Formats: sequence, C-alpha cells, structure tokens
Amino acid sequence: MQQINELQELLRTPRKIMITTHHKPDADALGSSLGLAGYLKKKGHQVTVITPTDYPSFLNWMSGNEEVLIYSHRTDAQAQAIIQEADVLFCLDFSALSRINELGGYIRQAKGTRVLIDHHLEPEPFAEIMFSNTSAAATAELVYELIRDLGDEDLIDNAIGECLYAGIMTDTGSFRHASTTRNVHLIIADLLHKGVDICKVHRNIYDSYSESRLRFLGYVLKDKLTVVREYNTAFIAVTSEELKQYNSQTGDTEGLVNFALSIEGVRFAALFIDRTEAVKISFRSVGDISVNEFARSHFSGGGHKNASGGISYLSLEETVEKFKSLLPLYTEQLAK
Repeated sequence: MQQINELQELLRTPRKIMITTHHKPDADALGSSLGLAGYLKKKGHQVTVITPTDYPSFLNWMSGNEEVLIYSHRTDAQAQAIIQEADVLFCLDFSALSRINELGGYIRQAKGTRVLIDHHLEPEPFAEIMFSNTSAAATAELVYELIRDLGDEDLIDNAIGECLYAGIMTDTGSFRHASTTRNVHLIIADLLHKGVDICKVHRNIYDSYSESRLRFLGYVLKDKLTVVREYNTAFIAVTSEELKQYNSQTGDTEGLVNFALSIEGVRFAALFIDRTEAVKISFRSVGDISVNEFARSHFSGGGHKNASGGISYLSLEETVEKFKSLLPLYTEQLAK
C-alpha cells in the first residue's frame, strides 16, 4: 500500500513520463507498456514509450504503436534527452537493467524517479518504487492491478484493455500455463465486460503469419528438432544461415520452443538461435524442473521457473554440446 501511495502522490500533477521494456519486446512487454501509456495520457501526463529494439510486426496493431520510439544509435541523442528530462521512468517486464542494453546505463543515471513493474525472479534493486510479484502471470496483470489500485479502473477502455489482454493471453500460453490463476480469469472477465474483442486480439497475434514464417516453421519442425528420450528433453538449433534462407524477421522464432515441449513425454525443451554475435537460448519446462536455475547456472540467463532465457558466446555447435553434456547432471529431475 505504501508503494501505491507513493506513486499516487508522484502522479498527482502532470509529469513527463518515460516507459521502457526489455530487448525484443513480446506481447506482454509491449502490451503492458502501451496499456500503461494509454492510461497515463488519460490522466494528463506527457508520455513516451521507448523500446531498446524493434519488435514483431504482429504487435503493430496495438494502440499507441505509431508513437513508440525504437532506440538506435541514430536516435541516441533523442532517447537520452527524453530519459534525462523524465520526472518518472517506468521499467516494465524486466528485472535487471542489462535487459535493456544501452538504455540501462541512461536509466541508472536518470534524475527522475524509477518505477519497476515486473514479474520475473530476483529483481535488481535499481528502482525507487517497485511493484514486483513473481507469482503474477504477466506484467500486464500487474499494470491492470496498479490502475485499479490507483482508483482508475473506469479509465481502462477498449484500446488499453486490448493491450493488457494481449500481454496476459500470451504470457499464460492462452491460459494453459500454471500461472493462470483465479485472479487472471477475474481480470479477463472484467476486460470482457469492458468490451475487449478477444477474438480480434488472438487473430492479430496468432493468425497473421507471413508465408516465409510458416515455411520456416515447417522446415524447423521437420529437420531441426532433436529429441533426447533418455532425458525427456527436446531441442531445436537454428543457424544464422537458415535464418537468412527463410528471411527471418523479428518474432519469427517466437514460440518455437513450445513445439519441442509439446511432444509427449518431454519435460525440458530448449531453442538455440545463432544470432552471429551470440547464441540466444530459450528454455521451457514442466512441473518442478526450474529452467530459471538452469539458465542462471550455465548460460548467464534467468526468468521464470518454467520459462527462461540464456545466452552463449560459444559457437552454435559448442553451445548445443555443452547443453547435452549438462543433461546427465539433471537425470533425477528429468525422469520424474
């Protein structure tokens, strides 16, 4: 309650506000950011959303997308100026400033009040006001609760509601993950009551594949999927050349790891993507297998218990071999 009171006092008069989220934003990252931005604009604040990188084109339908400033060296000075002048800096859907690349240094040195809204494990204590709840299904869930607790639930309109619904829907795996709680369904019920078109949101995100993305998916599932039955594990490894061959765009590899996890009997799944400068890794698991601990221990990563990411500066082949060599260490957990 103290945090809510502090934020309410901070927002009592019109402020210059900057909102940012993590590298390669997904639907929860962008949806929570644009949903919060829409609300704050209704309250009379001057709001700018800055993303560290681009994001998938299937998120471009979100209200406020056209005003998002995508950071690049070309816009470096503009981004710095906005951050330096901001009275309040909202940091959404990431737990450490390293997750926003170069923007992290600017945020750390900013004069304004930093506000963290996030649901990842082990948050870095860089913010003056923190709304961190690792049991929340999505950051969009926390943004909804924040608006409600500030007494402004009635300001959530269709546009804001669609952004928040997109974040909750995707981070719960369309409401099939264990993070889907009673609270999640109550929030969704309220968004439905407000007139949010959930079919439209689902179509925009899941039924807008490019032809090249669909062909890429077919190729990956046919030729790049490896199943290690001995350890109830499956993984996919994609080279940089294969990404070029299928003209892969931002977002085209999103969700691939879930196909590996969907195989009967598989309890642990990984996706390795060679991004040239490094190998980006996604981990997924079921039950008590903590991929957060696995990612932190072996691949400089982290996230949630059953969904985490990591990075490797070895070659793709060396990274995969390292991963396979670690599996015997987890025989007991993987066998359950």
